[in-house]
Parts: sequence; C-alpha cells; structure tokens
Amino acid sequence: MNDILLLVQKCAHTFSFYDLETKTALKHIVLPAFPHEFAVAASGLHAYVGIFGIETAWTRGEQGDHRIAEIDLQGRRLTRMLDLWPYFRPHGMASDSEGRLYAMSEANDMLLIFDRPGDQDVPNMAVPSGGVKTHLVTLTREANSAYGVHLLSNTVTRFHPRDATVTPRSVMPGPRPEGNALSSDERTLYVANRGDDTLVAIDTETMTCGRRVKTRSDPNRIYRTTAQDGRDLLLLTNSGDRSVSVFDATQLEEIERIALPANPTALSFHPSRRAAYISFQDDHVRELDMTSWRFVGEMPTLREPDASYVLAGNR
Repeated sequence: MNDILLLVQKCAHTFSFYDLETKTALKHIVLPAFPHEFAVAASGLHAYVGIFGIETAWTRGEQGDHRIAEIDLQGRRLTRMLDLWPYFRPHGMASDSEGRLYAMSEANDMLLIFDRPGDQDVPNMAVPSGGVKTHLVTLTREANSAYGVHLLSNTVTRFHPRDATVTPRSVMPGPRPEGNALSSDERTLYVANRGDDTLVAIDTETMTCGRRVKTRSDPNRIYRTTAQDGRDLLLLTNSGDRSVSVFDATQLEEIERIALPANPTALSFHPSRRAAYISFQDDHVRELDMTSWRFVGEMPTLREPDASYVLAGNR
C-alpha cells in the first residue's frame, strides 16, 4: 500500500484520503461545515475531527458547532458524531497513548476529555484552560501536562488535562501567540507570536520566558523535527512572508528560509523519510525534501487544505 495523506479541507468541508505516490484523491468524506483540526488515535484505527462550524477563529456573529466526527481509517468512512454541547468550536485536538481523546472548546476555554472515545458520545470530564480564546492545546508524551495557547488573553498556560483542582500557571509570551511546539525533552515550549513576529522559548518547569528572537512576518504554526545530526529543528510557517523558516532550536537561529508559492496553512512530517507535506491556500499540498530544502512534488486538493497526517504505506 502506498503512503496515504489524511487531509482536512476546511472550505470543502471534507476529510480526505490522498495517495502520495499517484497524487490522487482516494476518498472524500463530506462533513458538517468547517472542520478544522484533527487527531489520530494511538491505535491508528480512527481519526477525530473537530467541527469548528465557522470559517476562522475571527469569524463574527456565529456560535459555531459542538461536534467531533469519528472517522474509521480502515473503512474510510464517517462512523458517528461525538457531542460536546454546551461547549462550542472544538479546535485544538489531541490523543494520548492510553487512547483518551482531548478536544479544546475555543468558544468556552474548556478542555473536554473522552476516556473511551470509541464507547462514549459525550465527554466524561471538562477542565478549564486558564486563558481566553484557547485556540490550540499541546500534550506532553505522558499526558500529565497540557499547554493551552490563548489568542485573546495573549497567554500560554500549563494545566493538568485531567485534574481541574490543579491551578493553571500562566505566562504572557507576546501578542497573539498561536504556533507552539515542545522540545524533544519537553523542557521548553516554543511559541510564535503573530502580533509582533517573535519566537519565544518558555521554560516549562517555571513557566517563564527565556530567549526571544524575531521571525519572518506572521508566523502561524511551529513544527518540531530532528536534524540528521540529532538536533531539534523548528519549522515555522510564515503567512505574511509566504515562507517556511527552519530554526536551530538550541541556538534559536534561522538556518534556512524556503520561499513559498502561496500562503501556508499547516504541515505534517513523513514518519520515516525526511519529507514534509505543506498545505497551501492555493489548494495544493506540496512535498518538501528536508535534506535539500526543495520542493519535489505537488498535489491539487479541494478548497482550503489544512491539517494533515501521513499514514505509512506498510499499514
């Protein structure tokens, strides 16, 4: 079996399967309006797609949706809907090694937890994020800490994803923090501030800001990968600059800049090859060779490709 790219297409309202060798669509699953982020279960059997219900985080006048779509990845079909009501606009999504599912309600700043998502239609727990307009959430490997990134309070919080008695700890890294990624040792959270084009290293133990450097214009996402020599690398997608910046995470210095043909929205890494798949607003996904830092292929998509995930072909 060839490698398969799982892809949310926000404005086509679909969750899709693309063959990365033939660059063709295998299946489009139509979903309710404006799916955004998704998480793949540790078992690899299901994906859970947040139905945001409005086009962007700044769309006014609409409440959004309160559902999560469960996708059978082997059968390539929508199996059912999970319900978060009365919490709306699920955006940040995560799944842990125990099979638990986490969905962040951006409208209500609440993390909703499904201990057994395959058996539950509604969450069994809700934990406040400690911020305002919580867009994204990142879990540690053991899922004993969560980091919420808040677009309106301009804060990042550390909180316990299953214990609401633990008081969130906050830090203000800069205006409009959004992109974020944990270092490989989880001692540092890297955060990109869209409001002043900066990249900040946050000490996760003390929740204090360390080094701060300037980035290209409007960095919207951060993705961590490992260089061939074992260093942590950070890839920043820069919407204003239409570029991808590659930073050495230890030195916090830009070591590569890749010019892009259109505005980037998201990317994912191949699990075994040095390749990244970048979604673009010109309705394409392009493959970036991370050895030469050159594009080696492209694939047309439906409207507004966004979050993606590569299923390796030996599955």
